[in-house]
Amino acid sequence: MDLSNLRPAEGSTHKNFRKGRGTGSGNGKTAGYGTKGQKARSGRTRPGFEGGQMPLYRRLPKRGFKNPNHKEIVIVNLQQLDRFEDGTTVDIEKLLESGLIKKTGDGVKVLGRGELGKKLTVKANAFSAGAKEKIEAAGGTAEVVD
Repeated sequence: MDLSNLRPAEGSTHKNFRKGRGTGSGNGKTAGYGTKGQKARSGRTRPGFEGGQMPLYRRLPKRGFKNPNHKEIVIVNLQQLDRFEDGTTVDIEKLLESGLIKKTGDGVKVLGRGELGKKLTVKANAFSAGAKEKIEAAGGTAEVVD
């Protein structure tokens, strides 16, 4: 490292830019708003305003329904759990560490796709009936965690 490679820390510097403070600033006089017209005046229009024409967000039909009580459940299949070693306790933290899931959302559910050839103790918020059967058939246990 030498003096030619020095840079200020990320986010430590910012431009103190002052619009409309004389022609010498490079952005004086009209301050980048051009001359005359509605867009040059103070008291600009709200976002989405189309000059009195019916705006796009009102022209398009409303579609669907957003359930305010929707739960975002993250799913994991048994074939993904087969990567863990025999006798391991697989909980939500372990799934996050291994990269099988990126976030927990409102819960983690284990589904029964694939086969499980190892004895694992799996702790999750929910299990499908098939997943629970296959885990117990392999000699492991499926524990529901709140």
